[in-house]
Amino acid sequence: MISGTCSSQNRKCLDSFDREPGNLHDHHTTKGRHGVGWPVILRLAFQSIGIVYGDIGTSPLYVFAGTFPDGIKHEDDIIGAFSLIFYTITLIPLIKYVFIVLRANDNGDGGTFALYSLICRYAKAGFIPSQEAADRDVSNYKLETPNNRLKRASKLKSKLEKSQFSKYVLLFATMIGTCMVMGDGILTPCISVLSAVGGIKQASNKMTEDMIVWISVAVLVALFMVQRFGTGKVGYTFAPILFIWFIFIALTGLYNFIKYDPSVIKALNPMYIIYYFKRDKKQAWISLGGTVLSITGAEALFADVGHFTVHSIQLSTCTVIYPAIVLQYMGQSSYLRKHKMDVLDAFYKAVPGPVYWPMFVIAVLAAIIASQSLISATFSIIQQSLALGCFPRVKIVHTSTKYEGQVYIPEINYLLMLACVAVTLGFRDPGKLGNAYGLAVVSVMAITSSLLVVIMIMIWKTHVLLIISYILIIGGLELLYLTAVLSKFIEGGYLPLVFAVILLAIMYTWNDVYRRKYYYELEHKISAERLKDIALNTNVSRLPGIAVFYSELVQGIPPIFGQYVSNVPVLHSLLVFVSIKSLPISKVPVDERFLFRQVQPKELNMFRCIVRYGYTDIRNEEEPFERLLVEGLKAYMQEEFLINESNQNHVQSNEADNDDICVQIEEDEIENEATERNIEEVTHGTEMMEVVEKAWHAGVVHFVGDNEVIAGKSANLWKRVLINYAYYFLKNNLRQSINKVFDIPQERMLKVGMTYELQ
Repeated sequence: MISGTCSSQNRKCLDSFDREPGNLHDHHTTKGRHGVGWPVILRLAFQSIGIVYGDIGTSPLYVFAGTFPDGIKHEDDIIGAFSLIFYTITLIPLIKYVFIVLRANDNGDGGTFALYSLICRYAKAGFIPSQEAADRDVSNYKLETPNNRLKRASKLKSKLEKSQFSKYVLLFATMIGTCMVMGDGILTPCISVLSAVGGIKQASNKMTEDMIVWISVAVLVALFMVQRFGTGKVGYTFAPILFIWFIFIALTGLYNFIKYDPSVIKALNPMYIIYYFKRDKKQAWISLGGTVLSITGAEALFADVGHFTVHSIQLSTCTVIYPAIVLQYMGQSSYLRKHKMDVLDAFYKAVPGPVYWPMFVIAVLAAIIASQSLISATFSIIQQSLALGCFPRVKIVHTSTKYEGQVYIPEINYLLMLACVAVTLGFRDPGKLGNAYGLAVVSVMAITSSLLVVIMIMIWKTHVLLIISYILIIGGLELLYLTAVLSKFIEGGYLPLVFAVILLAIMYTWNDVYRRKYYYELEHKISAERLKDIALNTNVSRLPGIAVFYSELVQGIPPIFGQYVSNVPVLHSLLVFVSIKSLPISKVPVDERFLFRQVQPKELNMFRCIVRYGYTDIRNEEEPFERLLVEGLKAYMQEEFLINESNQNHVQSNEADNDDICVQIEEDEIENEATERNIEEVTHGTEMMEVVEKAWHAGVVHFVGDNEVIAGKSANLWKRVLINYAYYFLKNNLRQSINKVFDIPQERMLKVGMTYELQ
């Protein structure tokens, strides 16, 4: 356990909250899995096929139909479109995500909030004033010798820290990116399942559009119902199916490439993209809204990395996914060179007759699985945003004892299912959904690139030429796609923005009031004079036992303590004020989680404790929280006792030496006073260890603030609506309170009511 220490020479006491351990994982490690062997990596790589790649793997079902909705005008348009698809897949999913973005994982976790947390670790870009200088040690912050790259990084860091506008832009960009990913989690199941089920029309003319839609709805409901079994079980169940899918599309693609027109290999020459745009001009630009669907699900490669490892994602992408997808698009292109009229049903039309039904069955199953990647990503992102104070507290179920990143959120799963069913019944057509889907995909990618450039400059200190190259090539391509998908705003592109606005409103409301509450507690914390008055008050009785007061305030004693003492003048023999602090890092080791210090005056037997969590840490430990807390307090007292005893022996040794030589009277007096202080502290330490032990056996009572949050009298209309209505609605519809988060026994929990008037 980490605690405060005292120098043996000058007795200068260091506050335990002014220093924190620095031996956490570096930002290039992967959830502590950097030492895993190849058997584990291979197993995770196989499992990832069933979770991560369903979306991008099923994109061949609808890409060419979305690229040429009005048919193919010129034979060479196929070559140009395939060349565009090939380089888009190569540049964005492969180079950008697999080899660049995955390096920006935060201790193995990915997603927009992981990038945001990395930036906040290296610059004070957050709004909650709980950051301390020692937090940089926790993040393995390293100072480097000055050079041009470091100067550039320092300027950007200074800009972020000093500009409130920059902080808001960073936070809102992160929230919008997160909302868009969650929007993907709604749209992906709809378009994938509708496209796959629609293939049955090729074999049966009796299938109507209504029948296809309702079959799709039934499939979607079944998919969301199995989420409660966890990512691991779902992954192992789905992985063999999706692995077979990739084998099928690779072989059929290779078959069509050889049989119809091997000359499409010339599409590897990027000049055919230029020829395509010169020939078709505006129509080629509009077709980008279809080709961008070839990289749907690329964000899941990063967002889902917390369920696996970086190496496992890289291995499965390079050896299975990328080759299979490229072969499939190559095969469809070869087929369409000879059958231009089949472009709207290119995937199923290109399937050889003998394997049509096996392919159809596998396609439907793969489409179901495609939804899994974004569903899992949504769960991971909400877990991160919740820990950083940007989402209401919902129940998070950790579905794996081996891999901590695998989570399930019942409320979100239920809401996603309802949204998917509504969108499927409302749009009914994969083509219209494709228009909506493209905007969500490109928006997330553009935001990820923006945050990544900040990380390149400020954290990685990347060479300026590489940064410029990334912006021009990757950023330029994404900007081009963004302009194309915006042209389809009225045709369905508005849908992800509607989802984003709703989710952003929820996140902004919660985060804004969360910050205001923290500032209120900071302004109304209990002063040192008030604590002395309580200690000297003879009307305050003491009871045996431990009282634990919970808050998120790091600096000082929370106001609920004053509210409690004012109404109930009875204190337990030992008081512990627990402050829950979320660090901008994915995980804090359990043995470095608790920080203690004793609060003056000592007669109160009062301690402060900061409990530090990363945004992926399990709040509800397997071992009861109160036991961990008390054991940490005992370890702190033991350490303090040993330090004081060592100091006493040191001073006594100095006195023995001074008897042999002539010393001044003033030095003798100083040594004597030091000896007396050390003896007193050792005695006090021994007594406190006994107090802790007796209080623990007497029992623990937990005090939780039951705060009513209202807008202050001077608040404007906007703040009144935000606090009194929007936040009130969210707060009263939460499923999980703090006692469930920390597994506090209901029979030993007391709520302290207090009204917060927020300005």
